Amino acid sequence: MTLSNETYKKWQALAEKELRGREPADLETDYGGVPIKPAYFADDLPERAAEAMPGEAPFTRGVRATMYANRPWTIRQYAGFSTAKESNRFYRQALEKGQKGLSVAFDLATHRGYDSDHERVVGDVGKAGVAIDSVEDMKVLFDGIPLDEMSVSMTMNGAVIPVLAMFVVAAEEQGVSQDKLSGTIQNDILKEFMVRNTFIYPPEPSMRIIADIIAHTAEFMPKFNSISISGYHMHEAGATAVQELAYTLADGMEYVRAAQARGLDIDAFAGRLSFFFGIGMNFFSEVAKLRAARTLWADIMKDLGAKNPRSMMLRTHCQTSGVSLTEQDPYNNIVRTAYEAMAAILGGTQSLHTNSFDEAIALPTEFSSRIARNTQLILDHETRVTDVVDPLGGSYYVERLTADMVAKAGEMIAEIEAKGGMTKAVDEGLPKLEIERAAAIRQTRVDKGDDVIVGVNRYRLDKEDELDILDIDNKKVRAGQVEALKQIRASRNQEACDKALATLRQVAETREGNLLAAAIDAARARATLGEISDAMEEVFGRHRPTTKVISGVYSEQYADDPEYQAITQRVAEFKSTQSRQPSIYIGKMGQDGHDRGAKVIATAFADMGFDVHIGELFETPEEVAEKAVDLNVDAIGASSLAAGHKTLIPELIDLLRQKNAAHISVFAGGVIPEQDYQALRDAGVSDIFGPGTNVLDAANAVMSRIEGKLRNEP
Repeated sequence: MTLSNETYKKWQALAEKELRGREPADLETDYGGVPIKPAYFADDLPERAAEAMPGEAPFTRGVRATMYANRPWTIRQYAGFSTAKESNRFYRQALEKGQKGLSVAFDLATHRGYDSDHERVVGDVGKAGVAIDSVEDMKVLFDGIPLDEMSVSMTMNGAVIPVLAMFVVAAEEQGVSQDKLSGTIQNDILKEFMVRNTFIYPPEPSMRIIADIIAHTAEFMPKFNSISISGYHMHEAGATAVQELAYTLADGMEYVRAAQARGLDIDAFAGRLSFFFGIGMNFFSEVAKLRAARTLWADIMKDLGAKNPRSMMLRTHCQTSGVSLTEQDPYNNIVRTAYEAMAAILGGTQSLHTNSFDEAIALPTEFSSRIARNTQLILDHETRVTDVVDPLGGSYYVERLTADMVAKAGEMIAEIEAKGGMTKAVDEGLPKLEIERAAAIRQTRVDKGDDVIVGVNRYRLDKEDELDILDIDNKKVRAGQVEALKQIRASRNQEACDKALATLRQVAETREGNLLAAAIDAARARATLGEISDAMEEVFGRHRPTTKVISGVYSEQYADDPEYQAITQRVAEFKSTQSRQPSIYIGKMGQDGHDRGAKVIATAFADMGFDVHIGELFETPEEVAEKAVDLNVDAIGASSLAAGHKTLIPELIDLLRQKNAAHISVFAGGVIPEQDYQALRDAGVSDIFGPGTNVLDAANAVMSRIEGKLRNEP
């Protein structure tokens, strides 16, 4: 039944009267330009909505006919705690308490293909995940966990070859053959070049690695998902829902074509492709995003030649948003995560990770992990959302929003295809810059208070509660890993190891053979993760990205803001009196590649008039100190996310003192527990800007420090 013109006009008149004087919302940061109306009616339903059946292409309403009414989603908690032994203990406890699958988080040294004794990873070992140097570590990680029964998800992209090889060998030595293994390896390198940056090799050999893994798993590991195409990290970097949707599916198209170029039949491997989306706080947008993703992927795969309906099915894991978690009033994060989890479930996810409430401050504790896990158990057992397939199906708003996202993302994908595909677009840096622009716009809206974040820019606590946090002793973990590496190298058959590594190098160089198969042989011979990575690096090289910073976002968004005008005037007066701009070096030390915060600060400060120098990713404290001294900057902004601040920032300050550059002020920003603030200040840090810090406040603090130091100069 449709709405008559007379009835519609009556509603419109009432709505216009009630909404008079209300400013229209800027929807760009949430919906990516999809227009949102204040009310929807039957006339707004798209034609395809009536045709959609759960379990049938295009799978808008779900990939199975019965969905959760027959079987709930898989509860996975993404976790890794410093050592394989500690992580194993956590996994076994979680499985006993209701978790259904494992999801492994690796430390940054492992991600970047370095053994724990490498000089570039001193502050990274055991931070943000588990350190894996050898098959022996992998065996300990899964000790007592039957790998022929347990589905294992591994978030790994850069060092995907050695990690997957060691997983296969650890299973073999547990008595489990490759064909019995189930789970997923992320193996999505294009998004690493866009946002997350835990790459090792350049794009072309990285795509070859993906094709080799798809080929090997299609033949020998039929139950294992060879790739998880990830939009989550785009979401975390600030992408709009439509950007995340379009860029993720465009990445997927590239991977399918890479496998087809190897001569693989699309229906032979497409059923083992999976996806991974982030779920944020715009509830209905996230529901519609998942429904739109399934709709688009079914059409895409049909166009690429798929004939089997299973090949057209988009199956996805989801994770609640990390970027929506706040350091301020952190118990609010429990509520945020519950709403995000509900959106993922109503959107039809196949598995789900719920973030812990303390992750904007530090790695999660067992207490906070239990709350996160119980959030899913409560949704499963108490809310009754599993009783009905696609409960929001038929909603005027949800169906229209789904269709509009399909159309808008489809347009973006068509534009990417017209430019030569996603690999070319990534190589040119276009998606990265678009995401960074969206992130900067979003930050300006939060800083201005246009987007309310409870406890951050409104309803703030007078005094924050102190939380118990998980503290990893990086030096102790690294010492243990280094000793284990010595034992591995001393006890192995070195001749067999060298021969296996030589074969791997030959496969990389000649393109004859499969890289994963050769790496499995090397892992059996007890080659380490770093040695396997190095063997390929000798042929492929190591990728060094070019850092670009967008401009104009802050000056545009803050054009009439008096506080912004005041700081720009302050910077201009400094330039007038000092005959130069105040200068700052933004540094990312260690192997953490998440650079959203660093890029936002660089963009904002440059728009305010600072002379901004942004360093390369993965710098050492020595490299940052040298560049800062050479550039004669006033300040260094050290961005930290993965708990390396306790090691790397004090080392940087000591190096500046040794270089007679103690006049350079060091500011720390990012995920830093308040319990660590005093130690950093004692080490010489000028100020600390945690998550949720207003960028204008940060700029004023930096200017005050620079001006104060100049006044105190002799």
